[in-house]
Amino acid sequence: MSPASTAIADNADTAATAKTLVWVGNGTGGLGARVLRLLAASDRMHTAESNSCEVLIWLSGDNAAPEDGALSGFSVALEECHNVRHVVLVSSAMVYGAWANNPVPLTEDALLRPDVEFAFARQLGAAEQLVDAWRRELPGRTVTVLRPAVAMAADDTSRLAAALAAGMGQRVGEADPPAQFLHLDDLADAILLATEQLLDGVFNVAPDGWIAGERVRALAGAVPRLKLPDRVNEVVTNLRWRFQRGPIPPGLRSYTRSTWLVANDRLKAAGWQPNVTNEQAYVEGTEGKWWTMVSPKRRQEITLVASSVGALALLAFVVRAVRRARRSRGV
Repeated sequence: MSPASTAIADNADTAATAKTLVWVGNGTGGLGARVLRLLAASDRMHTAESNSCEVLIWLSGDNAAPEDGALSGFSVALEECHNVRHVVLVSSAMVYGAWANNPVPLTEDALLRPDVEFAFARQLGAAEQLVDAWRRELPGRTVTVLRPAVAMAADDTSRLAAALAAGMGQRVGEADPPAQFLHLDDLADAILLATEQLLDGVFNVAPDGWIAGERVRALAGAVPRLKLPDRVNEVVTNLRWRFQRGPIPPGLRSYTRSTWLVANDRLKAAGWQPNVTNEQAYVEGTEGKWWTMVSPKRRQEITLVASSVGALALLAFVVRAVRRARRSRGV
């Protein structure tokens, strides 16, 4: 083989073995670890330093600590990564907002209407605007924006996801909205797909379908709903929400009261397939309660006892109120 032929062959081998340089930003949690494992196993991707990467993956919702802010460090990363030609931004389906008049399911073309009191969702919307402006600055740049449903797993459920899961299926005396729960493994697969294929556009990430409110309630281990007067129901609901485990960010409560279900057709058309159902993701990502371990017969007995106790307590309250009223009138 001539020297020229050898050089051509060497260049071809180098081109065949060249991998896209990828940097994962803000990926200190379970999702980041999953993405790094997938990149390490990929024959097309190679993790790199931020200043030399060609693809930037930014996991805004990985840690999901609202007080840290979704934009923290993102604008700096875009400025420092001079060679980047593609960005994968993990946003959240929460940017659509939870409203009674939301279409079911929401597509990627729906308007973004996050709760004005929920700063984290508004920051995610701002991050999407920032990366869109970055894309339009130079030709050839592409961006994938992923909007996942509530993402969780047994080994890592963020505080935000835990707070949402704790608030869903817990309403007293009122019907609960349906919900979606995404496994972190499926979200990591979506990120890898977007990175390898350089998908350009916005894509919802969620399992097929959703869980009815009553089913969420059953999986959460909530006792059967008791019908209470509206005023009493509101007081009880407020108290339960206030004493949920962990800090509850302002504005988050609306996401447990109205629907924000998303369609996954666009991402599935690109080749992604969810492997874990809504129910499986929820059960794995939340702690089981004693109520879920009780047999249906025993559960019914406990419910009857609880109902009886509640009725007696309400009767005692009414009798006491009547007696006080009579005493105040001097009867």
